[in-house]
Amino acid sequence: MDPARPWIILDRDGVINRDSDAYVKSPEEWEPIPGSLQAIARLKRAGWAVVVATNQSGLARGLFTEADLEAMHAKFRRLLAEQGGEVDAIHWCPHGPEDACDCRKPLPGLYRRAAAALGRELAGVPVIGDSLRDLQAARAVGARPILVRTGKGERTLVRGEGLEDVEVHADLAAAVDALLAESPA
Repeated sequence: MDPARPWIILDRDGVINRDSDAYVKSPEEWEPIPGSLQAIARLKRAGWAVVVATNQSGLARGLFTEADLEAMHAKFRRLLAEQGGEVDAIHWCPHGPEDACDCRKPLPGLYRRAAAALGRELAGVPVIGDSLRDLQAARAVGARPILVRTGKGERTLVRGEGLEDVEVHADLAAAVDALLAESPA
């Protein structure tokens, strides 16, 4: 990958698609947040590499299978392609909160895996999430944490902890607008 090409890490549930406290368990339950797919397509048209990094503890909890997860991601990729977009990679943590892994956010293993796969550094890379754990993982690797109000974002804002110097946007579309406005034309 061209080291001058910008890249971004996105959380999935609550940022790209609607989240559920009962977990998103099937392609039928996977529904994009309005404007999110178009926002990713805009990033791609502007030359960005787009990576998704998501905790998927529903796997460890037995709520869905890896085949179900792959089917959800196939639906995501298909709907995104219809908007003229694509993602460069999707990385997920299949572990539950009690598992001793380094990839479950707030630990930064997923972000490190993404950076290694792209041969890139994480310092300053925008990471867009809807929960404190997304922001903590971003900070742990020197990335740029950005919070959206969708998904669990409003709950995260109400708690207020760990939000010092964190950009906040209404949704992924608004965050992408801000990032693209910063980029040289």
